[in-house]
Formats: sequence, structure tokens, C-alpha cells
Amino acid sequence: MEKAQLIFISGGVRSGKSSFAEKLAIEYAKQQNKQLNYLACGRASDTEMASRIQHHQETRRTSGLPWKNWECPVDIKGISPAFSKGDVVLLDCLTTLLNNELFQSGSSWEQVAFQQNVYDTIMAGIDAIQEQCSVLIIVSNEVLNEELHKGELVYTYAKLLGHLHQSIIQQSAVAYLVDAGIPFLMKGEQTDEWGS
Repeated sequence: MEKAQLIFISGGVRSGKSSFAEKLAIEYAKQQNKQLNYLACGRASDTEMASRIQHHQETRRTSGLPWKNWECPVDIKGISPAFSKGDVVLLDCLTTLLNNELFQSGSSWEQVAFQQNVYDTIMAGIDAIQEQCSVLIIVSNEVLNEELHKGELVYTYAKLLGHLHQSIIQQSAVAYLVDAGIPFLMKGEQTDEWGS
């Protein structure tokens, strides 16, 4: 079975990556007459996060195209049958998904076998969604450019995120880094609409 086109978008916190990803998803949906799907991995854990979620929901509501919204903070493979070849899926965001998977209640994040299971679970979920839809856009935070503070927990998280980024970019047709609202193409062909 042919897999969906995979697009990876990363950037720092408040870099504009999610807004760019939403615009890109809308463009693909318009060009190919596809259904837009937003796969939210975040949880409204505090007022700032709740406000950010509300802002993105409002942006999608006023985009002019209907979005189907899905909330899936863990085990994204389980939601993959909900999508079809007529779908553009925007997963926002990988860093939150990793956080949720790594720090589930009762998890043993320090065990190497558990870390590998988290990595495998996320990659299997991405593969399963990619087999179902037409275009899969994955958003992630670029946290690896900063000096990591001492501590095994932060190092473990960063190491896993780095491995996920490398694996996803290797499979991606297109990859962007967004900085200050400007998308820079890292991999793939540039389109006229998204010049940098």
C-alpha cells in the first residue's frame, strides 16, 4: 500500500510553525480536494496551554475550510483507522506526544527498554496514519539547539526527540525549519507558495 506524503515542520517555541503547518495543510486540501484533519496531542494542563489551544481552534474555525478535530494525547496508532485516502492530517505536535508517552502515569522513563518502546510506539503510530491518509504533516519543537541542562531526565527526553526527528525526516518528502515565522526548506522541493 502506498504511504501518504510525509511533511515535517520544526521550529522553536512561538516560531510560527503551527500557523505555517495549518496554512500548508489548507493548501494541500484545496489543491487535492481533500478533507482536513487536526490531530491534537496537547492537553490543556494550564491556562497558557488552554489559551494556545483555543487560539489554534479559532484559527482553524475561521480558515474557510472545515476541519475534523481529533484529540489523541497517546497511542496515535489507535486513531489511524479514522482516516482515509481523502484526508490531509496535521499532527500537532510531536514534542507533546513524546512527553505524554514518556511520562504516562506509572511509567519508568529511566529504563532503556521503556524508552525504546516509546520510540517504537510513536513511529508505529506515524506509519499507521501514513498508510491511511493522503498527506501527513507533523509539527515538532526544535529544542536541540539549546544547551541541555544537567539531568538524566532532560537528556533522555532530548535524545529520544532527536532520534524521532532523524527518523521522521529520513522518511519525509519535505522538511521545513520555521524561524520567526519564515519557513526554511531543509529537504525536498520548494513550491512557489512557500518560498523562503
